[in-house]
Amino acid sequence: MNISRRTFVQGVAAAAAAPMLLLGEKSATLGSGQHTYEFVPDWGTLPNGVQWGYTHGVAIDSQHRVLIHNRSKDAVAIFDPDGKFIKSWGPDFEQGAHGMLLNKVGADEFLYLADPERHLVAKTTLDGERLWVLRYPKECSAYQREDQYKPTNVAVAPNGDIYVADGYGLSWIHQYNAKAEYIRSWGGKGSAAGQLDCPHGIWIDTRGTRPIIVVADRSNHRLQNFSLQGEHIGFVTGELRRPCHFDQRNGELLVPDLNGRVTIFDKDNKLIAHLGDNPEIWNTKGWPNIPHEMRVTGKFVSPHAACWDAQGNIYVVEWIRDGRVTKLRRV
Repeated sequence: MNISRRTFVQGVAAAAAAPMLLLGEKSATLGSGQHTYEFVPDWGTLPNGVQWGYTHGVAIDSQHRVLIHNRSKDAVAIFDPDGKFIKSWGPDFEQGAHGMLLNKVGADEFLYLADPERHLVAKTTLDGERLWVLRYPKECSAYQREDQYKPTNVAVAPNGDIYVADGYGLSWIHQYNAKAEYIRSWGGKGSAAGQLDCPHGIWIDTRGTRPIIVVADRSNHRLQNFSLQGEHIGFVTGELRRPCHFDQRNGELLVPDLNGRVTIFDKDNKLIAHLGDNPEIWNTKGWPNIPHEMRVTGKFVSPHAACWDAQGNIYVVEWIRDGRVTKLRRV
């Protein structure tokens, strides 16, 4: 077949412009405009003797260090911004590492770690010093036993009140004051307004004129908003599959979605972008624990948590047995 030089050049240009989403490739470009990112797979260099378990939580501290919560003996692993391993701690979270919130009070920073397997939430320093442990809410009449309580994530309001989402237990939200003293509970399993079905993530949304609570009502395939006193405000139902958790930056909401993508909403909860969309990946045999050769650069498998850094880069951790940490470098 004869190919003219012009046709050949056009073909090369088209190939160069195509998304790089083939197996084995080292990078891919996602999004567009101000939300264009380079997909950097397998971010972070693990030293000998350290291996990921299920990667469940991620946060950035004031020193720009990246903290990863995962189910291994190195349950809280800390990296510098270039991905160099600094240290780790938390072997007691090996079986239950799940949600992780980093909250700053004045010059101090604290972690709130949710452990559904041990039925507790712990508040710690960034170095792992245990400050308190909050166990199942005996004050809530819905609970008769500790094993009914399986907290998945935590939020902290501007006044210091603490909100715990019992995502894997009885689907309630529990509110405490800054001293971890019980205030109230609301929710319960269902699909009506105010009811929840796997409230997996919880966040204090400060994008509006007053702070509200937003819950990733995962098995209802929606977000649900509440006042700080637990009163139902409304739903966000569009452009969601199985939302897991949140981060917030410059009026935008970042939503890792377990069913193969990361979503960004604007201040009015309108879609800005779906990143790394991998339709029907959840129907793959063995999902989410699919082998490395089936993990496509530029597409997600099971995003479980995500956060922005100060430069607008995004870090995504996925619910996969051997862990998966991806950096979306803002272009």
